[in-house]
Amino acid sequence: MTTLTPARVVSSGDNHPTVRPVRQWLALTTRSLIGMKRRGEFFLCITAPVLLTVCFYIPLRTIMDGYPGMDYAQFLMPVICLQSVGFVATSAAMRAATDGSLGLTNRLRSMPVSIIVPLMARLCANVVLLVISLTWAMISGLVIGWRPESGLLNFLGFFAVSMVVGVILAFGADTIGAITRNPQATSQALALPQLILGMLSTGFVPEERFPEWIRPFARNQPISQFTELMRGFDGGNVTWDMALPSVCWAAGIAAAGIIGGTWVTIRSSKR
Repeated sequence: MTTLTPARVVSSGDNHPTVRPVRQWLALTTRSLIGMKRRGEFFLCITAPVLLTVCFYIPLRTIMDGYPGMDYAQFLMPVICLQSVGFVATSAAMRAATDGSLGLTNRLRSMPVSIIVPLMARLCANVVLLVISLTWAMISGLVIGWRPESGLLNFLGFFAVSMVVGVILAFGADTIGAITRNPQATSQALALPQLILGMLSTGFVPEERFPEWIRPFARNQPISQFTELMRGFDGGNVTWDMALPSVCWAAGIAAAGIIGGTWVTIRSSKR
């Protein structure tokens, strides 16, 4: 006697050109979040801001609090946020490189999945990580004495700068990881620039503490410019002249990421 297995009833809406990409995006975003939890990335994005705050605030506080008119907790807070989103960017690059090295990218390419869906899924997962990391960075700042004293709008501006920079860096780092498909090389390529730009920025010490020959670089590089803009929001005295260099740096980094992402997408579509 033959046993018939009931067929799954498929709604005609399942194959709608809008519904299917959305479901693919949700499935891949969920996969990324589950993988991040399994690898301990959520734990690391919580502990990284805390450790950064402890490692820089405690040894430098006694030196910098004697600087005229400086509250070092307020001074340090922007770069703690930027270093935290830098960690998320490194994680994004490693995840994209790992997917490429394991063949997941090629497997998705052989399936009826839009070429933009995996990128958007990884980006959304990175946004979740960014929010968690920035939340704990601000909690750490509150513990050491930082206070958002310039009103709600300025606080939202402070947070928005951190988020925008984080999204741009995560997108660019994801592109680098997708291009290299080598987690080890990707990690090395991103760690050194972050370390150099972080240490040679006005995030940890004022510009006046640098030797004169390197002050122009320390003052004008992107981390310093983003830091100064965040301090402008934090102090309630942000101006367009203060914001313009950061906007230019953000636009340039975003353009480089978009060009790289477009190149990866075109290359993938031809295979």
